[in-house]
Amino acid sequence: QVQPVESGGGLVQAGDSLRLSCSDSVRTFDNYATGWFRQAPGKEREFVAAISWSGDSIYYADSLKDRITISRDSAKNTVHLQMNSLKLEDTAVYYCAATHPSRKGPGSRPSDYAYWGQGTQVTVSS
Repeated sequence: QVQPVESGGGLVQAGDSLRLSCSDSVRTFDNYATGWFRQAPGKEREFVAAISWSGDSIYYADSLKDRITISRDSAKNTVHLQMNSLKLEDTAVYYCAATHPSRKGPGSRPSDYAYWGQGTQVTVSS
């Protein structure tokens, strides 16, 4: 099974851009659909974006689709989440997750994913 590891979080100012990365140093991500979620304090985990194992199918949260891009770099065994024009309300822990190999495609619910990373904190300041 894959074990996602997130990186790239940090403290940024409103309006900045940030690229998060998700990888597994041992196992390939190519057989897994991958998604990004986020969770702010006191709120439920929220879907951000997802990409199929092939990269052919991509899904975004409607509220974020104008500012984010998810991509897969198979050569580097990494899935990226590019976030632009960051806002204060983007502050959250961002999680990467992978589906079970038996699942045919990505989903938008946390229950669609079997393997989760520990999360990376993104803090947007004014």
